[in-house]
Amino acid sequence: MNKKTLTWIIAVIGGVAAVTAAVTSFLIFREKRKKDDEELEHYLDSSIQ
Repeated sequence: MNKKTLTWIIAVIGGVAAVTAAVTSFLIFREKRKKDDEELEHYLDSSIQ
């Protein structure tokens, strides 16, 4: 295996890792926001009664 092939393999693995990290961060952020919205809705419903 020559140096150019090894560089491409490392670049592809790094790209996949970056995309995976971005998707994971987005999903975690979305779930947290959903949970915060539900807590706020519950708080507002409770405070109105």
